[in-house]
Parts: sequence; structure tokens; C-alpha cells
Amino acid sequence: MSCRSHILRAASLWAGVAALLAVTAGCASGPPKLKEGLWEIRGQRMENPGNKRSDFTYKLCRDHAFDRASDAALRDVKGCSTALKKQGDGKFSSASTCRAAGMTIVSTATSSFKGNESIHADSHAAYTPAFDGKTDETLTEDQQYIGKCPAAMKPGDRLNPDGILWRHDR
Repeated sequence: MSCRSHILRAASLWAGVAALLAVTAGCASGPPKLKEGLWEIRGQRMENPGNKRSDFTYKLCRDHAFDRASDAALRDVKGCSTALKKQGDGKFSSASTCRAAGMTIVSTATSSFKGNESIHADSHAAYTPAFDGKTDETLTEDQQYIGKCPAAMKPGDRLNPDGILWRHDR
């Protein structure tokens, strides 16, 4: 993989993630701290052109330190600027623009929190020029607290439906 391709893949990933997760960071009277433990994340991604749909589900072990570190990493992405806004009633929005390797990614997101145990989020990212043929994508996620993390999982670890455990620290 070329250096340019690696940079563009990283920027694409960060732009989508930043738009979606930035709403959990940085607002003075921001979202509640999410409950520590095991969360189930279900989502759907739609990529264009072609309305290519993919569904996903995984479990994530999280704690406050992991969430703070994730928020900090998103705020510090070079070439990106993000505006956050509290909408009221547990709703937050963000808008991000990222520039990397000759590409601009414009992302928007909204998140709705139901206390500290449930989140619904929608995001959209547009790529100029197209990235690997992709002009834009939409992501919808529902996150739900489901209990304590299993002993084998540490904060940041992800468990896929096939049983494969992705270690955050590796």
C-alpha cells in the first residue's frame, strides 16, 4: 500500500469516526459519561455510488479512561476541524472537515443519548475527490449497555459475532 493510500484510508476512517463520535466529546455541558462495561453496537453503512449496504454488530468493552482517550485522539487529528453543538433533550450534533493527501472529507453527525446506557447516532461523510471510488457514505449506529465486561476483555477490546476478540492494545 502506498503512503498516499495509507494516509487517505486513515483520513477516511477518522473522518467517519470523528463525525460520529465527536458528539460525545468536548461540549461544556456535554453528553453523560457512558456506563462502564460491555456495550453492543449494531449498525448499517451505506456507500455510494451504488447504495452498497453493509450491516455490522460487535461488542465493545469500555470505561471512562478509554472513552476520554478516544475523544482526545479524535480532537487531535491533524487536518481536521470539528464544531460541536448541544441540541437539547440528550441530542448533540457535529460537523467536521478533514483535509489529507489532496482529499477533503466533510462529515456531519447527530447522536441521541438515553441516559448513560443507550445511544443512537447517524452520520454522513462526503469525499472530494472520490476515495477508492466512494463519493459518500452514511452510517447509522445503535449502542446499548449490556452488562459487565467478560474477564478476558479489557477496555477498548472488541468482540465480533464470530467470536474473534480484537485487542485494543495490540
